[in-house]
Amino acid sequence: MATEKTRDSGQAELDEKQVPSPIDVEKDRQYSNVDDAIVKHSYDADEAMKAFAGREGEVVHIDEATNRRLLRRIDWNMMPLMCIVYAMNYLDKTTLSYASIMGIKADISLVGDNYQWLGSMFYFGYIAWEYPTNRLLQRLPLGKYSAFCVFMWGTVLACFAAVQNFGGAVAVRFFLGVFEAAVTPGFALFTSQWYTKTEQATRTGIWFSFNGFAQIFGGLVAYGIAKGTEKHGSALAGWRIVFLFAGLLTAALGIIFWFVIPDNQLNARWLKKEDRILAIERVRVNQQGIGNKHFKLYQLKEALLDPLSWAFFFYALVADIPNGGLTNFFSQLIVSFGYTPQQSLLYGAPGGAVEIVALIASGWIGSKLGQRLLVSMVGLSIATLGMILIVALPLAAKEGRLAGYYLTQASPTPFVALLSLISTNVAGYTKKTTVAAMYLIAYCAGNIIGPQTFRPKDAPRYVPAEITIIVCYALCLVDVLFIWWYCKRQNKLKAAARAQPGYMKLENQEWLDLTDRENPEFVYAL
Repeated sequence: MATEKTRDSGQAELDEKQVPSPIDVEKDRQYSNVDDAIVKHSYDADEAMKAFAGREGEVVHIDEATNRRLLRRIDWNMMPLMCIVYAMNYLDKTTLSYASIMGIKADISLVGDNYQWLGSMFYFGYIAWEYPTNRLLQRLPLGKYSAFCVFMWGTVLACFAAVQNFGGAVAVRFFLGVFEAAVTPGFALFTSQWYTKTEQATRTGIWFSFNGFAQIFGGLVAYGIAKGTEKHGSALAGWRIVFLFAGLLTAALGIIFWFVIPDNQLNARWLKKEDRILAIERVRVNQQGIGNKHFKLYQLKEALLDPLSWAFFFYALVADIPNGGLTNFFSQLIVSFGYTPQQSLLYGAPGGAVEIVALIASGWIGSKLGQRLLVSMVGLSIATLGMILIVALPLAAKEGRLAGYYLTQASPTPFVALLSLISTNVAGYTKKTTVAAMYLIAYCAGNIIGPQTFRPKDAPRYVPAEITIIVCYALCLVDVLFIWWYCKRQNKLKAAARAQPGYMKLENQEWLDLTDRENPEFVYAL
């Protein structure tokens, strides 16, 4: 492939201005029935067009060996750090659950439903900042803004070690939610930016599965700290050490993230100039480019009127009512089965292994079969069975109830499948960030509601909360089926549009920052 040509002086100005249309629209309209909306929206193209400036008419071909080489390089430079940071993202949420049976309630004088509100307060911060942070993810350099948020959430978490009362704990939990709000949507954008449609489900499943590793790692660390402080004593309470450890480690990872993770292919230090072009070309098949920094009102409106957006919203809201309860109360739930507080720290760890296996298997099998949604329903069905066991078995059957809890840890499979489909099935950068924000705002709302279902008066069985979880899982299964049907129907309609006489695909249509609904070439993954 020819070396990169020197761009003219005006090209540099495109870094801050609209990327112009890569096509001669009027010429193309002489030969095809081009939709007026595509013509109108073609004048502010994707950032990917900068890579091809001065290469007009040049055909870029990627053979299979080159594609595998690039994929390996991308994986080794992106995935390890994303996985570790996402593990800390989950560990930071569960530190409160560990602290709940390590003395925090007495140390900072939590009474009544104070603990439930601490569980929810994280999500108040998250929900308040979710849409603004998605706007910033689009407008600011993606890698740098994400790194800043990782560093700040680690710093805030470490501050929890200094908390002396309920008011201080509320403030820390709120700002922890503010800074963590960028992580999941940011990682979804990284995944859509660097990986093809067929690769995205597996990669999303891998980095999300590190929630499970965090549960194993966190449980062992918390158990070790609890035993160590009990045996040898400590100047700090064990739960304060847990917060310091998790917070400082996260802040250090944020610094590393700043230097390792690029904003996009165009400034990846670990790719040669020619490989940067190839890394963009290999995702052309996604029909959505690598990003556009400009807010587009029509894409916001489309996101708010798209039934698929609201189906995603409904799933995240309903599925995360169980998640909010279990994440904050799993240690206390295991104690309610008849185990000691220290045993609960240790016995919670295998649930992480179940989550790891379920997520990686679901992502891999779903990608191989081309049926992410249907395969993901298996994990949620297993989780439903687990919750039924917890409800149905008597208190004396603590081993069976613990096994039921482990099965509930397969529940995130559809959530992760839908998260990967935000990367895959939502095009147009403003629309994508809006749908991601909607999805995670609903996630927050569900997690705010969830802890409130575990009422102190229902202990030790928490039957009303457990029945609520079963009902939520059933509603979620119906919603996933609707999303699968809707995407399949849209694909048929798009195939019919492409089959119309006179239809012609525009040159570089993939880089026009079109939405999934307006682009006839866009095919929804199932």
